[in-house]
Amino acid sequence: MKQLMIGAAAAALMVSAASAQSPSPPASSGSPPAAQSTPAPASSATTPAPASAGDNAAMVSSQKPDQWMASSFKGTDVVGADDKKIGDISDILFNKDGKIDAFVVAVGGFLGMGAKEVALPPTAFQVMAGDKSKGEADKLKVSTTQDQLKQAQNFTRYEPPRATTTGAGPGGAGSRPSTNTPPTGR
Repeated sequence: MKQLMIGAAAAALMVSAASAQSPSPPASSGSPPAAQSTPAPASSATTPAPASAGDNAAMVSSQKPDQWMASSFKGTDVVGADDKKIGDISDILFNKDGKIDAFVVAVGGFLGMGAKEVALPPTAFQVMAGDKSKGEADKLKVSTTQDQLKQAQNFTRYEPPRATTTGAGPGGAGSRPSTNTPPTGR
């Protein structure tokens, strides 16, 4: 399930990057593309592959230096207003249209144990470029402190309702006898 969500997030990011960079907006644009709400804007140098006559979406042929892959985005350090690490990205929350609604940040804890998750909208983050000469990765900065995030409301993941049984069985009229039951003598 985790790999499915990461794959879906990556696909949504790729589709949103392609639609944000296409020369003309798609015919049915009900909401702004997700690339506009991500912290790393898509490069205008991306050249979509030519689309065939029946396609209304362009293909993205490669990742640019200012674009992020969901698979590597998870674990990105989040620093607070004082530039000290306060957590890292543990997940990405997006809707069925591919728009990113929030980045889930794991705050506190030690080695992943006891961390609290807080979800913040993409607009709450600024990208801080890492020192490439030292091999540092980019970081995300928020204007809050670790203590403020520890006091914030926990992010709760959706749990689908569980199917309940009333004991009536699949037909609703009680349980049926097995077809393997020997016939009774009459």
